[in-house]
Amino acid sequence: MTTYVALLHSIVLSPGRRVVMADLKAMAQTLGFADPRTLVASGNLIFEADQAPLATLENRLETAFRETFGKPVDIILRTEEAWKRLAAANPYPGGDGANVCVRVMRKPLGAPEFAMLERIATPEIRLSFVNGDLWIDFRGKPSETKLLSHLTTKKLGIGTLRNANTVNGLAAMLG
Repeated sequence: MTTYVALLHSIVLSPGRRVVMADLKAMAQTLGFADPRTLVASGNLIFEADQAPLATLENRLETAFRETFGKPVDIILRTEEAWKRLAAANPYPGGDGANVCVRVMRKPLGAPEFAMLERIATPEIRLSFVNGDLWIDFRGKPSETKLLSHLTTKKLGIGTLRNANTVNGLAAMLG
């Protein structure tokens, strides 16, 4: 069995209605995944399954999510080892864990997209391109920056943002 981390891009089903983590774990169990567990109520799932290509498992999860909850959602997977490498690669480990974030990408972020974000970012925001993912030290509340509105699937490709506290929490759950 291989341990996987699944990140759901958006778990808002409708205004005022989010996916309940117990329901997400139940969905994973119906797929035959073992020991599903979640961290905070924002679409972070760890489970065990037979080793398979990430794209195959992402597709199974996305299909099950759409069938279970009636809404499509992008799901990005990493193996346990890859997640631990991602957490260890944080270029801003001394920053505020709530304001240091990573946009975990399904496919590596391209250099043109990174350059576009560098042009938009204000001088106090630090950006790093690490193993295809985008690390950002907002040095303040991400919601108060213009950059946040540019971190979209349309502009960057499929990915999802997690703060360093969540990244480290998931790594701790993995042991």
